[in-house]
Amino acid sequence: MLVIPFVKPVTIHAAKTHLSRLIERARAGEEVVIARGKVPVARLVAVSPPPRGRVFGAMRGRARVDRAFFKPLPPRELAAWER
Repeated sequence: MLVIPFVKPVTIHAAKTHLSRLIERARAGEEVVIARGKVPVARLVAVSPPPRGRVFGAMRGRARVDRAFFKPLPPRELAAWER
């Protein structure tokens, strides 16, 4: 059985008044429910950071290319690439 913890809703007025505090609570991992009267209408949750993109030069010093890299591929392997 899934147990969902009870989250005490915050009124829209309180959310407008204490938005910075609510954002900090959400960043700390808490889910903040905003209600109009007693009816929940929105959830405030933290946004995960975007994935880090490729960084130029990130492999510097970790990989090397020797002379074999520039040799032609064997016919069997070349055929596999051309499929």
